[in-house]
Amino acid sequence: MFPEITVTELGEKLKSDEKFILLDVRELPELDHAKITDSRLQVTPLSRLASEGTAALSESVRAQEIPVYVVCHHGSRSVQVTMWLAQQGYKNVVNVRGGIDEYARKVDSSVGFY
Repeated sequence: MFPEITVTELGEKLKSDEKFILLDVRELPELDHAKITDSRLQVTPLSRLASEGTAALSESVRAQEIPVYVVCHHGSRSVQVTMWLAQQGYKNVVNVRGGIDEYARKVDSSVGFY
């Protein structure tokens, strides 16, 4: 299994000063419909990860010094990325269960729906 947090837990983390990276693995056009606005957000589409591997990740993610919370639309792609990163030796990677869709429904509808 792999670590997960709920969208409610993510919402609490986003209100805090905690250091972490919110890694959004959705494709770029999806960001036009729904996006969490936070300085800790980094976007690396799954298609780019598939073609470039861990080289597609920012240096801050590759450094593995702070937690990385992985999010997508509903949670399927983020599960895949979380498991793949764990297989690559990443220890502090956590899936956001339910994705941005559930986040918008339960925490902050202003991020948008699609």
